[in-house]
Amino acid sequence: MSDRQPPLDPDLLLQAYAAGIFPMAESRNDPDLFWVDPRLRGVLPLSEFHVSRSLARRLRRGAYSATLNADFAGTVDGCADRAETWINGPIRSLYLELHARGHAHSLEIWQDDVLTGGVYGVTLGAAFFGESMFSRRTDASKLALAHLTGHLRRCGFQLFDTQFQTEHLASLGAQEIPRAEYRKRLGRALEAEADINHPPFDPSPYWVMQRNTQMS
Repeated sequence: MSDRQPPLDPDLLLQAYAAGIFPMAESRNDPDLFWVDPRLRGVLPLSEFHVSRSLARRLRRGAYSATLNADFAGTVDGCADRAETWINGPIRSLYLELHARGHAHSLEIWQDDVLTGGVYGVTLGAAFFGESMFSRRTDASKLALAHLTGHLRRCGFQLFDTQFQTEHLASLGAQEIPRAEYRKRLGRALEAEADINHPPFDPSPYWVMQRNTQMS
């Protein structure tokens, strides 16, 4: 479901998230935005993030570093750096402004001092709305999501909205729920409080590997 009424400013964008809708563009060259309200919504339960044996080995091996909000613009640009993207100029500007206001955040993965993966999204109450992620090396986006879910759990977040379900997200534990159920969960999360900066981000894989994470 979509309604071509482009978001005008960051305040309206936050109101849209609180109402359960989000903006997209048809392509990077299309200046127009439209609202999206999926019939089935993707969510990633924070206590059920799935760590495969191969991902667990990568986490233990290290050879990368994870940061929070170290390069938000670079993460957005990494997500847009593909043949087809819904991230156009207005989208980029809106989320950079939300980041400046403390409502949009990124988690980055660095290898050999190069940004190789990341994920960014918006926070309201105890809800994190994942917008996009990218990977320039094997499993970099998985590492980013692993660290992000562990951190969000520590900070008291209740809802990780992935917007849509994909095979990649499903392999990590994401689920599809009906719109009505999503709105109920969203309402509960908006009534609660969480701060992505408290406690401070800890890049150790411990928070990813702790016992309430699913492994196989």
